Amino acid sequence: MEEEEAIRPRKPRGPGAAPAAALLRPPPGGEGAAPDPGAAAGAATEGLPPPNGCSYAPCPSGPGGGDGLLHQRLYRHLQEYAKRYSWSGMGRIHKAIREQGRRPRPARPPSIQRPEVFFLPDLPSAPYFAREAQRHDVELLERNFQTIAGEFEALYQAFSVGVGVGVGGGLPPPPPPPGWKAHRTPAGQWLTFPLVRQGACLPRNCRRCPRTFRLLGSLRTCIGNNVFGNAGLSLLMPGTVVAEHYGPTNIRLRCHLGLKTPSNCELVVGGEPQCWAEGRCLLFDDSFLHTAFHGGPPEEGPHAVFMVDLWHPNVAAAERQALDFIFAPGR
Repeated sequence: MEEEEAIRPRKPRGPGAAPAAALLRPPPGGEGAAPDPGAAAGAATEGLPPPNGCSYAPCPSGPGGGDGLLHQRLYRHLQEYAKRYSWSGMGRIHKAIREQGRRPRPARPPSIQRPEVFFLPDLPSAPYFAREAQRHDVELLERNFQTIAGEFEALYQAFSVGVGVGVGGGLPPPPPPPGWKAHRTPAGQWLTFPLVRQGACLPRNCRRCPRTFRLLGSLRTCIGNNVFGNAGLSLLMPGTVVAEHYGPTNIRLRCHLGLKTPSNCELVVGGEPQCWAEGRCLLFDDSFLHTAFHGGPPEEGPHAVFMVDLWHPNVAAAERQALDFIFAPGR
């Protein structure tokens, strides 16, 4: 079946390029728009965990197949960027690509932090970050909690009768409705409704959450121009456990805005547990080993968050522009 066409934000034009979030534009269409031919494909249940085990949104497996090919492509893209613009400020990215080429994947030792695709050296790292790290975007999301929660509730009510059927009862859950993705977990049911996936906007989903999607364009540090950027809704049904995994990179912070937070739900990053709160944001570095679970009673319903990837505050503006170029969707 034909895949859903994604609207991709424009690539940076040079030192004067606009911020990534400003390049997000509402998709065409609205009421009465033509049906999306990829909707059924998007609703299919995935047979494997999300690529690189990226919590609450799929992640890229890298522009290349193996580490050697990935290294070659990254270095070629960096050289192309530097020839067009400048080598100024590219020291850490050059070092990152050079070091990645020297250490093959099988040789990497077990670690509490291990980005699966790209590691930018010399970035301050911690499992969780204070809200001050991205204060503007955190406060903007929290001020718009009712808007985001309202659009989530409308989506959830449309199919909540079937969700969770079979979970814990030995029967497979039914396939999710169009736009939602189901991910295999050790226990329970985990669903996501992506608005932006690997730097590309999903038109049909964005039309169903128009105000939430427009809000992304007001975020100053939303990753909107490269494959490490994702945004959307995530559901954990009661009894769900997400397997421990690493995210693809340390250049971002993952932001969770709590929408529904039943009892006995936890996020564990780098061995440190945290609980969500409704209307409050939680910032964490998902390149650390992490997991999540919903151990609350069925009558409390699902756990839900709005997720968006933000730039790590210590990635400089010149580095962000270069990384958008190197990891542009479709490369």
